[in-house]
Amino acid sequence: MTLNNTHDDWWKQAVVYQIYPRSFRDVNGDGLGDVAGITAQMGYIKELGVDALWLSPFYPSELADGGYDVIDYRNVDPRLGTLDDFDTMVTAAHEAGLKIIVDIVPNHTSNMHPWFQAALAAAPGSPERDRYIFRHGEGEHGELPPNDWQSLFGGPAWEAVGDGEWYLHLFTKEQPDLNWKNNDVHEDFKRTLRFWSDRGVNGFRIDVAHGLAKDLDSRPLKELERWTVANDQSITGEHPLWDRPEVHDIYREWNRVFNEYDPPRFAVAEAWVVPEHQHLYASEQELGQVFNFEFAKADWFADEFRTAILEGLSSADESKSTTTWVMSNHDVCRHASRYGLPQVRTNGYHILANDWLLRSGETYPEDRERGARRARAAILMELGLPGSVYVYQGEELGLPEVPNIPWDRLEDPVAFNTDHGGAQKGRDGCRVPLPWRAADMPRAAAWDPAFGTGASFGFSDAKPDGSAADDPHLPQPLWYADFAADTEDADDASMLNLYRRALHWRQNHLTPTGDLSLAWLDDDVLDPGESDVIAYARPVADGDGGRFACIVNFGPTPVELPHGDIVLRSTPFDGYSLPVDAAIWMRI
Repeated sequence: MTLNNTHDDWWKQAVVYQIYPRSFRDVNGDGLGDVAGITAQMGYIKELGVDALWLSPFYPSELADGGYDVIDYRNVDPRLGTLDDFDTMVTAAHEAGLKIIVDIVPNHTSNMHPWFQAALAAAPGSPERDRYIFRHGEGEHGELPPNDWQSLFGGPAWEAVGDGEWYLHLFTKEQPDLNWKNNDVHEDFKRTLRFWSDRGVNGFRIDVAHGLAKDLDSRPLKELERWTVANDQSITGEHPLWDRPEVHDIYREWNRVFNEYDPPRFAVAEAWVVPEHQHLYASEQELGQVFNFEFAKADWFADEFRTAILEGLSSADESKSTTTWVMSNHDVCRHASRYGLPQVRTNGYHILANDWLLRSGETYPEDRERGARRARAAILMELGLPGSVYVYQGEELGLPEVPNIPWDRLEDPVAFNTDHGGAQKGRDGCRVPLPWRAADMPRAAAWDPAFGTGASFGFSDAKPDGSAADDPHLPQPLWYADFAADTEDADDASMLNLYRRALHWRQNHLTPTGDLSLAWLDDDVLDPGESDVIAYARPVADGDGGRFACIVNFGPTPVELPHGDIVLRSTPFDGYSLPVDAAIWMRI
C-alpha cells in the first residue's frame, strides 16, 4: 500500500488512474474490454505508482452513450463480466494497496431501465412518469415539443411518446432525465451508494453532478428557451437545468450515507460550472472533491495554466478540501495531440479538437513531436502540484488521438446526430483500446493511417475455445506499435517510464504529510520578466530539508535555472538552461 493510502483522507492527495473498461483489456476475446481484464493488469497499475482506480460505467447498458445509459445501477454488464468478477477485481486492487472509485450516473437512466419502461406503459400524470421529466407538448394535440431546447448530442432535447407527452433528455434520446423532485429517485440512489460501498468501493465519481436539480415549473417552458442546454455556465444559479442551488441538498443527503462507513466514502463531482461554484460541490458537507477542468481547457500558454492553478487552489481553500488536476479523460481529445495543434487563445479545447477531427487524418496540422514534448513537460507540472491528479488510461503511454476512425466504425452518438458534411466525429478517438504488446504485430511507417485487425497489440486474448479474438470494438492504428506498453517498458526514456519515475518520487517525497502549501518562485530565483515560465516550490516531505521546485518553460527561448539538485527532467539536456517546452524537478 502506498503511504498516502494509509490515511483516511487518502483521496485528498491521490493519483487516480481512470479506466474506460470497454477499451482497457479484453480477456475473453470478444473485442470488448472486461472487468477480468482490469484484474489481469493490476500489476501494471500498481507498478505505475498510482493510489486508486476510477472505473467508467461497467453497468448493463445498450451503449447508446458508451455505457452512460445505465439499465441497472447495481449489476455488471454481462458482456463485461459478473458481480463475482467485480468482487475479484476489488480484492486484487486492495491487495495491491489500491483504492476503487466507480462512476455513478444520476442525471439520467437508459430508456431500457425498468422504471422508464414502466413510465411508457403508464398514463400521463402517473407515479411511474413522475420519476422522469414528462411534459405535455405544444400544438392542438401535443404534437410539437414543449419548447425548442436542443440536446447536447444534437437534435431536440424532447422525445414524443405518442400520447401528447414528451420526455426531456439533455443527452441522447436513450437517456431520459430523472426527476430529482421524486422521493423514489433519492432513495434508489442512496441504495446504490450503499450497494457498492458494501462491496468495498472506496469512492464515487458523479457524472453530470451539476445537472440533477432542475426548475421547469416556476415559469412556462417557452420562457425558459433563453437558457439553452449548451449554455451551462451561470454564476447566478438561475439556469433552469444546470448548477442550481437545490442540487447541494442532494449531496448533503449523500454525505450522510458516506459517513455511515469507516473510513467515510467520498465523491468527486463532474461539474462543468464557473470556478466560483466549484468549492460548493467539494465541501466536507457534500461530496469532498470536484474536478477542476481549467487545466483541461488551457491551451499551451503559461498564463492560462497559472490562472488554472490559482483558481484550483483558491477553490480548494474555500471548500477546505483539495483541488484536482486533469488534462485528459474519456470525453476530450487526448492532450498529447491537443498540445501538438496550433495553439490559439480559445480557452476551449473542443473548438480546436473538433476542427482537427473534421479533417479525418488527412491534412490536419498536428505536430506530434511537439505535442509529445509538451505532454512530458505537462505531467511534471501537474504531478508536482498539491491535491489530487487524475490520469486517463493511455496518457502514461503518450497516446495521441486517433482522428481517422472510419465513419462506419464510430460509436459516439455525437457522430450520428450531425451531418457528415460538417460533422463532429466525437470522442471515439480517445477511447480506442489500449496497445499492450507490439510483439508479432505488423510494423508500419510512422503514422501510417492503416488499422490493425485481430487480437491487436495484446488488447484481446484468444477466445476460451482457442479461436482468434474478434476485432477490437474500435479499430487500432498500426502506429500503435510505437506506443505499446511492452515497447515503452523496454525504453528507459519513454513516456511510461517518465510517469513511473515521477509518480514514485511524488509518493515518497511530496505526499507523506499533509503540507499542501505552494509558493511561486519569484525574481530572486528566476530572472525578472520570465512571464513564459511556470515555477513553483513546495516543502519536501522526506525530512531531508530544502524545497521541491517545478519549473516549466512555455517560452520561445531557453531559461536559466536556479542552483540546486536536479531530480527529474522531462527531456534530456545539458547544463542549467531549461529548453523550450520542457520541465524540470529540482531540490533548491
